[in-house]
Amino acid sequence: MKIAMIGTGYVGLVSGVCFSDFGHNVVCVDKAVEKIDKLNQGEVPIFEPGLEDVMSRNVAAGRLSFTTDIAAAVDGADAVFIAVGTPTRRGDGHADLTYVMAAAEDVARAITGYAVIVTKSTVPVGTNRKVKQVVAETNPHADFDVASNPEFLREGAAIEDFMKPDRVVVGIESERAAKVMAEIYRPLYLRDFPILTTDLESAEIIKYAANAFLATKISFINEIAALCERAGGDVKEVARGMGLDGRIGNKFLHAGPGYGGSCFPKDTSALARIGQEHAVPQTIVEAVIRVNDAVKLRMVEKLRDLCDDSFNGKTVAVLGVTFKPNTDDMRDAPSLTIIPALVGGGAKVRVVDPQGRREGEALLPNVSWHDDPYEAVRGADLLVILTEWNEFRALDLSRLAQNMSQARMADLRNIYSPEDAGDAGFAAYVGIGR
Repeated sequence: MKIAMIGTGYVGLVSGVCFSDFGHNVVCVDKAVEKIDKLNQGEVPIFEPGLEDVMSRNVAAGRLSFTTDIAAAVDGADAVFIAVGTPTRRGDGHADLTYVMAAAEDVARAITGYAVIVTKSTVPVGTNRKVKQVVAETNPHADFDVASNPEFLREGAAIEDFMKPDRVVVGIESERAAKVMAEIYRPLYLRDFPILTTDLESAEIIKYAANAFLATKISFINEIAALCERAGGDVKEVARGMGLDGRIGNKFLHAGPGYGGSCFPKDTSALARIGQEHAVPQTIVEAVIRVNDAVKLRMVEKLRDLCDDSFNGKTVAVLGVTFKPNTDDMRDAPSLTIIPALVGGGAKVRVVDPQGRREGEALLPNVSWHDDPYEAVRGADLLVILTEWNEFRALDLSRLAQNMSQARMADLRNIYSPEDAGDAGFAAYVGIGR
């Protein structure tokens, strides 16, 4: 099959590379000339474990290429995937479909034969029907079907998620389109991975509902953590007791400084807006959003308490600024709330992150960047663990404490125990939900 992938952001690039590894001929398209030039030179613009190896292998095999020429990419394609950004629209919280509709117009002008136009971007319910309308109006002679094929990739584990998915969701309306999509995902059919074929609207809602439910689990356990801190419980034990119930499961029950990233913040906001537009308020999702915003502010107050009620003149070492480990993604990361509060309060902030500096330098001005945690804490008044990178899970706590001016730790991911911190010489330690 020949596939055109419109957009080389996180979703488009990972999906295009993985489709080529299935054996399809894939052309990835983007209007960003500099990005395409780098991809053609073998440079991957995002950090995703394993992506560079899979990309180079398929480029060498002749199955994967990159271009700015959308007409050449779409010409003769069996399927054209739209994988452009749908950022939160300013003012109303809805997903901005500007790039999706622009891509649909471009595809309509470039299409030369029958093709399935597949929306891979996360879009509100009804978007695929709008795409169908835009294509038909732009090119009344176009022979096409539309399909909804939302992605469920975890940053940091995207290759495995694509190759070994929990499920693939395909929203379609015709047998013709169904055959094309079945052929595209044939390698997964052969290995018995679940493929759910449904209508367009259900496929669109599944994506939002899944992300909102996971975000709900995070906000729920963060509220339970706050209760544990007041009532005397340990949120790790509570979460373990909950997670052993098969109806609940143990995933996404890790208390922390709130969720961030490219999906949960914008998808919960969009789902809340969709509910409002259809006069069916999503009150649980709206509460989840409020709780997540409040959790980040609560973390700031935790740090302030450790700094004797004032950040002014304090030196703070922060380990981790990306929204999660194994990614360079800073979008809506808790660090973007917490670190500016530290700096604004007069603290000198030193940051260590294995991949966060590329984006973080622009997003977090007035901080200093370090490669070594032990160097970053030298003379510091507070150590904050903000992202649970593996590199931070087995630190020499005694060495850290000895290097600090005042040995105080805020472990916002509960990596270490209060006992271990105390034994290592930390005079003060706070975690989450303890």
